[in-house]
Amino acid sequence: MIVWVAAGIIYLSVVDQWQVYAKPLGQIKSWYEGIKQDLRQAGNVRAEEDLFWNVVSGTDGITVSGADGSTVSGTEGITVSGADGSALPGEDGTGESESGNPVMPEGDVAAPTGDPAEAPETGNPAGQGVSPETEGSDGGLVYHTVEDDYFADAVFIGDSRTVGMFEYGGLEETADFYASTGLTVYKLFDSEIVAVEGQRKKISVEEALLQKSYAKIYLMIGINEMGTGTVESFVAAYKEAVDHLLELQPDAILYIQGIIKVTTERSQQGDYINNEGIEARNEALSQLADNERVFYLDVNPEICDDTGGMEASYTFDGVHLKAQYIDIWKNFLKEHAVVYESY
Repeated sequence: MIVWVAAGIIYLSVVDQWQVYAKPLGQIKSWYEGIKQDLRQAGNVRAEEDLFWNVVSGTDGITVSGADGSTVSGTEGITVSGADGSALPGEDGTGESESGNPVMPEGDVAAPTGDPAEAPETGNPAGQGVSPETEGSDGGLVYHTVEDDYFADAVFIGDSRTVGMFEYGGLEETADFYASTGLTVYKLFDSEIVAVEGQRKKISVEEALLQKSYAKIYLMIGINEMGTGTVESFVAAYKEAVDHLLELQPDAILYIQGIIKVTTERSQQGDYINNEGIEARNEALSQLADNERVFYLDVNPEICDDTGGMEASYTFDGVHLKAQYIDIWKNFLKEHAVVYESY
């Protein structure tokens, strides 16, 4: 018995890094923060107190739950990297199939929050009711800080980084997530990754967006496309995707999120996933923002070290944020929100 216990501790500490407990601990943390906030309001807890915690985690296999409590698992043959550094298809440093083509799996992980066909329509007409403070006196863009309920009429669309936000960002019961490991801009609308409540089938992102209206779209995609085409061809495809998203969601604003960088060590491995290429694509993506309906947000300054790459301690594989650092990204989004007067 002692040997088994010891082996379990060694496994959780060295291999799994205790990440199996990350989501339960995250839920406990959310409960704790709510209690602490109530106590603060009652004057029983000092605002500067910080009584909690550190969680070490990544993703180890993927099973996602919708807001209705239903569970959706990835299709067979698709894996998400764990703390041991095992790779994600299309993001493992090779990005190629046996045929030499970039790996672009589709439909591998779904992260829905209910049946799009039954969800009520939400949203504000584009360009109407925007707070005057959106634009500063000097013409610069001024963002607002919001709470989690800002995302109640939002959809997050993206690849495995967005899957991480769904898993550990605490928004799985607030926003909708159309996210899949390996998703690319080239397969964005065709991939059947959105589960339908009460059914075994999945529908495409395009079909889902035709069935439900949103006020905000958060798009994070691009790491899987690093080995495909040029900066120009990628951005051209990205612009087409942005234009089509706005056509499908005429009442929505759209946040283009800059591609999250990898660690400097990962960048220097010599393949196509490198920070120089990410920077070039992000610079081009930033030019797609008109600051009226399309806004560009780049979390990289918040998560990168002085070498310009992702802080090594924030990641388990050089590419994806650990669970406890997803909050840095989430808080950045909360501090960079365009606010309607009705919010």
